[in-house]
Amino acid sequence: MTDDRTAEADGIRATYDETETERILSFERVEADGGGTGPTAAIAQNREGYAMLKVRPTVEGDELERYYGFDMALDHAGELLGVSPHVLPVPAAAEDMGM
Repeated sequence: MTDDRTAEADGIRATYDETETERILSFERVEADGGGTGPTAAIAQNREGYAMLKVRPTVEGDELERYYGFDMALDHAGELLGVSPHVLPVPAAAEDMGM
């Protein structure tokens, strides 16, 4: 499944969304047997796209850390999901996140 707001690879599903105040890239680990999802992570940035990135355990969860760079936020998200950040799929609409 891929379009400009979703991507899936290596058992990770990524979804990009925008709220009134934030741009949010969320990740969920999809169980291989199709029995649901595992760990999740989210990276949020203000709607204007210039503030630091906030890493959360879920979209609505409390902020765990802030980063200037998208690569550092992806590293943290990978840790939360238990995978290398290099396998995280990034939908086209989220490729410009970070400062």
